[in-house]
Amino acid sequence: MLDNEETSLQCPRLQKERVERNSLNPRAALSSQSRGRLRPESECAVRTAYERDIGRIIYSMPFRRLRHKTQVFFDPQNDHVCTRMEHVLYVSYLAETIGGALGLNRELTRAIALGHDIGHAPFGHAGEVVLDALLHSYGSEFIFRHERHGLRVIDILSEHKSVHGLNLTFEVRDGIASHCGEQYDEIMLTPKRDKREEDLAKGALTHDPPATLEGCLVRFTDRIAYVGRDIEDATRSGLLSFEELPYDLRSTLGHNNSEIVNTLVNDIVQNSTGRDAIAMSERIGRALQRLIEINVDRIYKAPRVKRYENQVRNVLEGLFEYYLQCAEQGEPNSKEMPSVAFWEYVERHPEQDADPLRIVTDYIAGMTDPYANRMFNTIYGM
Repeated sequence: MLDNEETSLQCPRLQKERVERNSLNPRAALSSQSRGRLRPESECAVRTAYERDIGRIIYSMPFRRLRHKTQVFFDPQNDHVCTRMEHVLYVSYLAETIGGALGLNRELTRAIALGHDIGHAPFGHAGEVVLDALLHSYGSEFIFRHERHGLRVIDILSEHKSVHGLNLTFEVRDGIASHCGEQYDEIMLTPKRDKREEDLAKGALTHDPPATLEGCLVRFTDRIAYVGRDIEDATRSGLLSFEELPYDLRSTLGHNNSEIVNTLVNDIVQNSTGRDAIAMSERIGRALQRLIEINVDRIYKAPRVKRYENQVRNVLEGLFEYYLQCAEQGEPNSKEMPSVAFWEYVERHPEQDADPLRIVTDYIAGMTDPYANRMFNTIYGM
């Protein structure tokens, strides 16, 4: 019988877990103390629980589709415009940088960051709003939010080794479900460690704080990653430039994306060290809130963007109507490629008794921007 030390030397995972216990912040989430998975699994000899989750996310089909999903500007043809894939990589880099300085678990941080937007529909937040409105117009009580749908994607819709559901750890699932980066006025988050399994889906709608410091950190870095980057894209589109920002705001946060990110990262490190919270100073936190509000007015609500959102609404309404008719008929209504592809999806859907509205929503939410446009043009092209 090997003693514990000899066993650890022969098992890289145990060595990693020991390093975590000896080196991480006492408040960090240790992989050896994870609350586990929905379906119990034997441990890997090499990877920690959170390292396994990273692999399952990045090898999943929904993650791959992020490279063709909108961040702000729809179906971008400009190679320099940020996509959803780039955004999650930025979030991961920033969260790991801050988390490393705070002694948090890098692997958990990375897994949450890489998976946090996996539930986004095509066409960004505009697509999310349209899908939710369509569900209500058809009498459904289901609420579509990308945080909650992200939980559905990783728990049910994605596949791992030919089985539906990635079966991720509780901590990663919680971080994805509660990552909301649209809480502009938050300057401090304390983990809600008493969360239960049944709280995850509900908490995704009420924007409850994550259960771990790592999850709280990703929620902050989501905002840091997009606020300046969106202005860079807006500059290329002629909507807003850094030079147009109020001088006092630039003096506080920085004159470009690099300076803004540096200011925010340092402020979070300084104000979170030694605390059971992720926090910003009041001065920097309110400045960030003000900057995001400017972005909302000048970019997200710009007439040109709103005009394109009308086109998004038309595309998604057309797709929803077409595919719902297909689903309600109970069989392919033609040999058209959109109908055939949809029924192939229906046959693979893990919930064979699901309501047609739910299946159609799952199908459209998984589309990339270009694919949604291509299917619309195929269906309605004259």
